[in-house]
Amino acid sequence: MALSKYKGVIPAFYACYDDLGEISFERTRELANYLYEKGVKGLYVGGSSGECIYQNLEERKETLKYVAEELKGKLTLIAHVGAPSTKESLELAKYAEGLGYDALSAIPPIYFQLPENAIEAYWTEIMDATALPFIIYNIPQTTGYNLSVTLLEKLLENEKLIGVKNSSMPVMDIERFKAAAHKDFIVFNGPDEQYVAGRLIGADSGIGGTYGVMPELFLKAEELVTAGRFSEAREIQRDINDIIIALCSLNGSMYDVIKRILRLRGINVGSVRGPLKPVTGEDLDKITEIKNTIDKVILKFS
Repeated sequence: MALSKYKGVIPAFYACYDDLGEISFERTRELANYLYEKGVKGLYVGGSSGECIYQNLEERKETLKYVAEELKGKLTLIAHVGAPSTKESLELAKYAEGLGYDALSAIPPIYFQLPENAIEAYWTEIMDATALPFIIYNIPQTTGYNLSVTLLEKLLENEKLIGVKNSSMPVMDIERFKAAAHKDFIVFNGPDEQYVAGRLIGADSGIGGTYGVMPELFLKAEELVTAGRFSEAREIQRDINDIIIALCSLNGSMYDVIKRILRLRGINVGSVRGPLKPVTGEDLDKITEIKNTIDKVILKFS
């Protein structure tokens, strides 16, 4: 299978709500086209940045549908179908396949601390449910499970497994997963704070939650790494990390900060859904400052 379609900068798509907090067709379409015009490689739809665990099945289907209607065939589309139950995950997987998504992805089961053979069975059932390729989503800091090399080697016996979206913080995990695969296999860098480090140690690509608010910077970082201009790549990573720290510094969800910055750019995707908290009070005055910092760094590297 040609995996070049998965190599590049792939933003994790944000949940787009109307003013009443419901999924918005118009705002989903607007954000999708905004990112397409920035030149990203693809979109990862329905994951953490998409607030999937705070949406019901029908809402998640709506977002998958609206993005596919706009960008199927234009960008690589990966549908995150991890859900509280295997039944719901399989329903989302089949729905995404029908919409024409390029691949599926899923976190491990959440809440209960399950044995590894249960996690193996969960991911295997998703892979067997459709003809689409599958990408494991490893994010131990939120799920409580860190993908083991042993389980990865078992799952690699299924030809549908083509990659891992690795959001664990140690970059060594990226190298270990690449080494275990022994074949053409995609490892996506997950933590945006280590995009350059992840690429240098073996990540083929990146999927991240802050890409959408500053796609220009991650596209430039990718360009610099690909060209072997590592000193400049480290410099842009430092600036990206300063921005990420600022995005996380306010009294409210980072995603609300991101959405407010996008609104200043003319892209209104609403706020966040509870229990995520919106930014309030004096912190609202700092949003424009963060947006201006992003603009300055974009100008610096343009």
